[in-house]
Amino acid sequence: MLEKKLRRYIIPNVLAMLGISLYILADTFFISVAAGANGITALNLSLPIYGFMFAIGSMIGIGSSIKYNITKSIGLKEHKDYFSNSIICTLLVSIPFVLLGIFAPDTVLKLMGADETILKTGHTYIKTILMFAPVFMVNYTFTSFVRNDGEPNIAMAATLSSTIFNIIFDYVFMFPMKMGMFGAALATGLSPILSICVCMIHYLSDKNSVVFIKKLPSFKKLIQSCSLGISGFVGELSNGLTSMVFNFILLDLIGNIAVAAYGVVANISLVGIAIFNGVSQGLQPMASESAGKGDENSKIRIKNYSIKIGLFISLVIVILLYIFTKQIVAVFNSENSLEMAKYAEIGLRLYSLGFIMASVNIIKSGYFAAIGEAKECSFISVSRGIVAIVILAFVLSRFLGIYGVWIAFPASELITFIISKFLFDRKNLQKKTLA
Repeated sequence: MLEKKLRRYIIPNVLAMLGISLYILADTFFISVAAGANGITALNLSLPIYGFMFAIGSMIGIGSSIKYNITKSIGLKEHKDYFSNSIICTLLVSIPFVLLGIFAPDTVLKLMGADETILKTGHTYIKTILMFAPVFMVNYTFTSFVRNDGEPNIAMAATLSSTIFNIIFDYVFMFPMKMGMFGAALATGLSPILSICVCMIHYLSDKNSVVFIKKLPSFKKLIQSCSLGISGFVGELSNGLTSMVFNFILLDLIGNIAVAAYGVVANISLVGIAIFNGVSQGLQPMASESAGKGDENSKIRIKNYSIKIGLFISLVIVILLYIFTKQIVAVFNSENSLEMAKYAEIGLRLYSLGFIMASVNIIKSGYFAAIGEAKECSFISVSRGIVAIVILAFVLSRFLGIYGVWIAFPASELITFIISKFLFDRKNLQKKTLA
């Protein structure tokens, strides 16, 4: 049964993406205990850097694995080139991040809006994170190809084991070993190395059909892959871009305490978005295979069933966040700041309303990428992740203050849903009329 097979891919990917999001969540909790509101602010100002690294790694890794799957399903020999091309290209584009970590970590933090107080807290953290950019980025290639080579459970195990490592060693490095913010960054930086090692279980097995070919990277293949990885790229980039824009607006409106509150909201929201990305990535191997075979019925069933799963999960998340708002915020409020709690509680409730439409938009975007329709994928991804949310954040905050910042996310998701539904429904109607 198609739906049963689809769940076999979606469930491990949801758990895997949930694991990735817990990297930051673990940092947020332990940093809140060790360094208070200033630590959370420093972490939140670093989130755009995470976003940029993950966006590029995701675009190349996921896009290459989709291209690999499509070309393999139609019998093209060039499918063997995409794994090595992805690794080499990802490592090359990670070099500027490493150089920034070596020579200009303070400059990066200042560009994100840090003052002198936050610079002292966040210098070591951002420097260490940037130095680990190659493994953060190339990890997407390893896990994506394992998943698209028919082993979603190993991809899940890789991500979850790295998350558990990160959580345990966040504590060990920061508290018993008293390494502070450096310890948090070191634990996070080492965790994708474990993920890559677990992926090697598949690459060294008899079931593996992915090979590394020693040849110069192909710019043409990189562009082809990136066009299909745009959903992952914009999804990750939007996290960083949204954090950067919101941070600047909140610094101007209120100050560091509002950025600390947004740090809590943003990190909780990363968990929700990660789950929807898990559904989106989980459908990709089967959708790509159906597209390669020209099976229209299976494609539609895959899309519709995935959206139903996403909507159900989004409703559960929103209900839980509304019931346990105070308790969730309190976990990250080690200094018991009433002001921070007030901003974070209101923000979490308003912001989380966007999960319902975000689930549909993210899954549709991933579906279009999987079947090779890059334009539709790009429209949804760019609208929800960059254009709509940035414009609305500035406009709504001007009239509604901090409430406008919180509402910008659900408003941008709703607008993207309405516009994309109008455009794509009209396109499908035109196709049926021509047929």
